[in-house]
Amino acid sequence: MSAFGRKNGPAGIKPGFGVARPMHGGGTPREEARGGDQFPPLDIAALPGETPFDPLAAPTGQMQRNADAMQRLSERANQEHLPDAGPQGFEASVHKIKEQVLPRLLERVDPEAAATLTKDELAEEFRPIIMEVLAELKLTLNRREQFALEKVLVDELLGLGPLEELLSDPDVSDIMVNGPEQTYIEKKGKLQIAPIKFRDEEHLFQIAQRIVNKVGRRVDQTTPLADARLPDGSRVNVIVPPLSLRGTAISIRKFSAKPITIDMLAQWGAMSPKMATALKIAGACRFNIVISGGTGSGKTTMLNALSKMIDPGERVLTIEDAAELRLQQPHWLPLETRPPNLEGQGAITIGDLVKNALRMRPDRIILGEIRGAECFDLLAAMNTGHDGSMCTLHSNSPRECLGRMENMILMGDIKIPKEAISKQIADSVDLIVQVKRLRDGSRRVTNITEVIGMEGEVIVTQELFKFEYHDEDDSGRIVGEYRSMGLRPYTLDKARQFGFDQPFLEACL
Repeated sequence: MSAFGRKNGPAGIKPGFGVARPMHGGGTPREEARGGDQFPPLDIAALPGETPFDPLAAPTGQMQRNADAMQRLSERANQEHLPDAGPQGFEASVHKIKEQVLPRLLERVDPEAAATLTKDELAEEFRPIIMEVLAELKLTLNRREQFALEKVLVDELLGLGPLEELLSDPDVSDIMVNGPEQTYIEKKGKLQIAPIKFRDEEHLFQIAQRIVNKVGRRVDQTTPLADARLPDGSRVNVIVPPLSLRGTAISIRKFSAKPITIDMLAQWGAMSPKMATALKIAGACRFNIVISGGTGSGKTTMLNALSKMIDPGERVLTIEDAAELRLQQPHWLPLETRPPNLEGQGAITIGDLVKNALRMRPDRIILGEIRGAECFDLLAAMNTGHDGSMCTLHSNSPRECLGRMENMILMGDIKIPKEAISKQIADSVDLIVQVKRLRDGSRRVTNITEVIGMEGEVIVTQELFKFEYHDEDDSGRIVGEYRSMGLRPYTLDKARQFGFDQPFLEACL
């Protein structure tokens, strides 16, 4: 008798569970329903007007998309990249004439006197000299060719040579020079080859030096890296041999001459109207905001747009390695770091400027980008009465953004436990705005996340808005939806102090 009141079977035989069936080897397989007698197949009958459901058959649309994807993979694997032919047609002919005229022109011009003239004045002075040189070379040009030749010659002497044409094009947002033979540009989020070439490596190096010398920097073999800016605020990075193996490389990030606002970003589809309202309120109510994203995702553009919501009566200080921000406020003082000299002395870091900024009676401190231990100085500023401070950093998601801030502080010499760092971040940061450049070239705000506080050793956040990817249309543009998560904002009390609590709540719900 077993403990359950049943008799055990014969000795050595265990009680069976269910019905045991022998395995069938070769020969004719038995015609049985799938699943055996215990688990008979489900008889799924189709409704009137519908086709029977077959789980093994994929929808026709899905099969077509899979075929298109495999076709794209095959085309990319077999694609051949031909060398660029350089300037063509009219540009090529003007470029060829310029190479003949320029040496003779330089013999007749005093460089010091030419440097004191504007471009228009120099063009007027050059016109008769160019005609003399063309007569000597027995070249006859029409009016259009003369104007084009004057422009390229003036750009060569006073401007940035072939780059002037790209800088004057409003559709070009990025310029990437990979040595004298190859230049790429970005138009509407897509990269393409530019129809320009430099005379040689020396020509390109001279233009790079002209850019960095204007902002008091230098670039040569002893200091082969340099950050600079153009007069319009466009950011420039230069790297020269021996670090760059294909010659001098120049990367220019152009900024729009017309200030971009949050409403303009919403009209372009970078965010929804509700997200735009929430960001406007966050900027006006002195939220501490961190803008996170990858390279070229639009972090600086978003920071400039948010600055429009700062009260005109507030004193704003911006601190950057190379001054790029163009704030839209009257009381704005930009500060810029200084690299060390040849002896390695005299460097002024972002951390030094943040400490000095606290003595300059700021209402808000804005950092262009944090990359290291200066993150702790920014948190200290946020915690010492400078609400409304903002910064940008590189990160892939709001959660990774918090982790990077912790790591950057730990990279410094500050001996603070990680738990204390996490608590200071949770107490300082109110909002994380995640921006991303999608594969179709569009830039979108993918997340707006609140930092709530600490739970144990973990920083707690809640997502207010999120961009959800749906599909891709026939033109390759990504189709998605901006979703409000319907949560009550934790920062509602801060918005109430400025009278924006009800609009903020309605925007988030």
